[in-house]
Parts: sequence; C-alpha cells; structure tokens
Amino acid sequence: MSQAAITLDSTMAEILRQFPSAQRALFQRYHVGGCSSCAFQPTDKLAEVCKDHNILDVDEVIRHIQRSHELDQGMQVEPRQVKEWLERGEGLRFIDVRTPQELVLARIPEAEPLDFADQRKYMDLPRETRIVFTCKSGVRSLDVAAFFAGHGFTRVFSLRGGLDGWRAQIDPGIPDY
Repeated sequence: MSQAAITLDSTMAEILRQFPSAQRALFQRYHVGGCSSCAFQPTDKLAEVCKDHNILDVDEVIRHIQRSHELDQGMQVEPRQVKEWLERGEGLRFIDVRTPQELVLARIPEAEPLDFADQRKYMDLPRETRIVFTCKSGVRSLDVAAFFAGHGFTRVFSLRGGLDGWRAQIDPGIPDY
C-alpha cells in the first residue's frame, strides 16, 4: 500500500489512518495528543495542531511521523515467522498483552498472558531477549513493543495483525470476537 504525502492540510484522522503510530510519536516528542490538555480532534488539520501547540517546524513534525512509522514497521513480525521461531525452538518470549477478559474469548496457545501484577519480571529480562507481543489486532502490542524498545530492549516485536493475523495465517480455528 502506497502512502499519501502528509501536508499542512492533512487532517489528523487522515494522518492516523496512514500512520497509526503518529499519535504515539507526536506525544513522545511534542506532548501532543496524549491527554485532554494536549488533545486534537480528528478533523483538525496538521497546520492547526502545530500552531495550537507552538510547534514552528511543521516539516520536522512530518519527518518525525514518517520516521516513527518506519521504525514501527521494523518492529512488526509476520505470524508465519513467529510460528517458525517457535517450531525451531528458538528462544523467545511470546506475550499476549490483552486483558484477562479478552483471553477468555480466544487465545493463541503458544502465547503466555501478560502478568499485569508483576510487570517487573519482564523489565528484568536481558535486554537482548527476543520478545514478541500480541494483542487482538496488533495495535496495542505495537505500543508495548515500542515501550520496551524505548527501555533498551533490542529484539522486541509486535505480531503483525495480532490474534486476527495469527488466525488468518496460522490457526483459523481460533474464535473471532
């Protein structure tokens, strides 16, 4: 899928549709879009958002969104690749970040549920540990992978498409919800 260019007149909805990581990227770098005090509306144009937040270099904002998107693409891994790693017995942690309520509805048997009560056990892993995160669609798991990468983990991935991608490529018997 080719991507349209981001312009000053692009709405935030258009940008987020093309570059799903844009919201996280804008918040991390410019503190824009992460809370009610720095929020924007989907219909706001990029030029308006930058003006409202006193960001003068709009071209740099566009480059930052594009770079963040490229980094996110590099963190995504296809379900077939993860299945291959598992079948070869390669060392990895395959962690499902969905809520306990979601896990009741459907699960990838090979993925361990995230222990929300003891997240320290993940942060104490060696930074070179291969970790693959998954969720329902691959969006939340990409946020988690980016969080871990930001904390120095060098081999973190998000399962492209999440549980839905796994069901489509590996195990169509997993229920949809």
